[in-house]
Amino acid sequence: MTSIVLAAQAAQGGGMSMIIMMVAIFAIMWFFMIRPQQKKQKEIQKFQNELTEGTEVVTGGGIHGTVKSVDLAKNTVEVKIARDVVVTVEKTSVYKDMASTIQSK
Repeated sequence: MTSIVLAAQAAQGGGMSMIIMMVAIFAIMWFFMIRPQQKKQKEIQKFQNELTEGTEVVTGGGIHGTVKSVDLAKNTVEVKIARDVVVTVEKTSVYKDMASTIQSK
């Protein structure tokens, strides 16, 4: 009878260690994967909200250009990509400030 009780207690202890292991794995994933991505997303959103005329940018499609104007009502940005060529893109598709990227290298 005691061997059955000991076996049941051992099984319960194994379940608890499994739960602790799962929590530890989730915590590691949070600190190394999810948290840095959220931080990067906040930086991108801050950059998009602070766009001004003359900022050199790269769009999500890889187009390099200079911000000509920002329309907050339509949430769009006019980007000059060549002489007399201006494209209108969503503000959320502008990701990088090329001037700061070049200076950091």
